[in-house]
Amino acid sequence: MEPVRIGVLGCADIARRRMLPAMTACRDVDLVAVASRREAAAAETASRFGCRPVHGYAALLERPDVDAVYVPLPAALHARWTRAALDAGKHVLAEKPLTTDPGLTEELVALARSTGLVLMENVMFVHHSQHAAVRRLVADGAIGELRSVHAAFAVPRLPAHDIRHRPELGGGALLDTGVYPLRAALHHLGEDLRVVGATLTSAAGHAVDTAGTALLTTPEGVAAQLSFGIDHAYRSAYEIWGSEGRITVDRAFTPPAGHVPGVRLERRSGTEQVRLAPDDQVLRTVEAFAGAIRTGADAAGVSVRQAVLLDEVRRHAMRY
Repeated sequence: MEPVRIGVLGCADIARRRMLPAMTACRDVDLVAVASRREAAAAETASRFGCRPVHGYAALLERPDVDAVYVPLPAALHARWTRAALDAGKHVLAEKPLTTDPGLTEELVALARSTGLVLMENVMFVHHSQHAAVRRLVADGAIGELRSVHAAFAVPRLPAHDIRHRPELGGGALLDTGVYPLRAALHHLGEDLRVVGATLTSAAGHAVDTAGTALLTTPEGVAAQLSFGIDHAYRSAYEIWGSEGRITVDRAFTPPAGHVPGVRLERRSGTEQVRLAPDDQVLRTVEAFAGAIRTGADAAGVSVRQAVLLDEVRRHAMRY
């Protein structure tokens, strides 16, 4: 089959540093063009990755040689340009969070489904094989009955000018780093989670939340304790605790392609370090997007439920 022809709306750091290299390495896609509101930025990025520069996002959506687009814009702009791309008949891979509002997320997912287009949120870690290995261990009874999940993702203090400090662009820890532990809980506990408590705090001088915690539970009482932030010592891990042991995954959310994953399995009989093969979650994500387009699969997954839970975390935190 012919590769999926992709255009990129914006020259964000994550696009240039991670996604565009993966697209050029993936045989399933053809990187056709990169658009920017600044001609010079489009030209520089396109030259670096061997594609065509386009001045303006709307101009890229008009191109007949583009089947799908990747949207790495600030979170507050995702809904506008995802809708515009779908209206133009393009499949969409959009950075997380898909939107800043669960109602908009639901509308866009419904629009994609009604038009037969693929809409996929770019939560890359779920495509890394280490998480499938963890699921197999849990399913095989390696730690007995599930009791709780503890997940954390936080990054060191961001520069003052970083867009994640700007509320009008959808900034803040919850929508930036909070997505990861929440998605880990959904990945391992399913969609029937509900929020029972949450906190969001802001460091002095900031207009957005810079740290947060949340407590969720399943109908059976399995708890998910989540922590996240953008002004912390780095942490990227989750732990699944059972009646007979626990599984710990370090470098859980953003491992480099060459990282050798090590899943720690602790039981009464001792501790075992389960070594797994390296995997490139960025390349796997691009492959999954192209595969969904080719097969017509629904790639939205739990994006709507994730959006609802993120909103519930914020609402719970506002009560206190």
